[in-house]
Amino acid sequence: MNFIEGEVLYIDKPLHWTSFRLVKVVRAKLCQRLKMKKLKVGHAGTLDPLATGVMMICTGKMTKQIDQLQALTKEYVAEIKLGATTPSFDLETEIDAEYPIDHISREKVEECLKTFIGEIDQVPPVFSAVKVDGKRAYEFARKNEDIELKPKKLVIDSIELLDYSLPTISVRVTCSKGTYIRALARDIGVALQSGAHLTGLERTMVGDITVQQCLKVDELDDIFDKHIITTEKKD
Repeated sequence: MNFIEGEVLYIDKPLHWTSFRLVKVVRAKLCQRLKMKKLKVGHAGTLDPLATGVMMICTGKMTKQIDQLQALTKEYVAEIKLGATTPSFDLETEIDAEYPIDHISREKVEECLKTFIGEIDQVPPVFSAVKVDGKRAYEFARKNEDIELKPKKLVIDSIELLDYSLPTISVRVTCSKGTYIRALARDIGVALQSGAHLTGLERTMVGDITVQQCLKVDELDDIFDKHIITTEKKD
């Protein structure tokens, strides 16, 4: 493997890690072995700290392919709790409101999910990295400053109900670039005339790569030691 020329690594991002932390760890490990001070390393598609699963890490000249890789279809398995909302739409923040769920049935959930298939307009979460006036939306949200985020068009290819155990449901979502599963959870809650927030998320596939095919962080040292081309040198 030639990391200077460029490689794409598929890594199962650990829970609580930021995408940036994973990039930083990969860069540090490679620079140490290649005896380099700098190496281009980037990721193609952010995952929230509370999410796990497939992360594409690009090195060297493959960083030029990031936009192309980000456009690949993604699959997620999400656990959603109905009947309560949080400002971040996940467990990053505390529950701020509770709603009735007695009127919800498995059939209503399945019918609701069908309405999200296809091209939809989705308003991103305020706790997100979307830029507003040159700043990240979460910077305003954490200061309790009100901002208006514009809806974005995206495509949901499929949604499958995997488990129904009220107040929690589990769904598999196949979708386009730019989809916020947290925002989808929010919108499902609204559509069910209740509330909802995300309690678990795994990106299970990007393109044709599944999470089962991904490297674990604790495997990186062995992989790099075995596969780095010994002729690679500092530019």
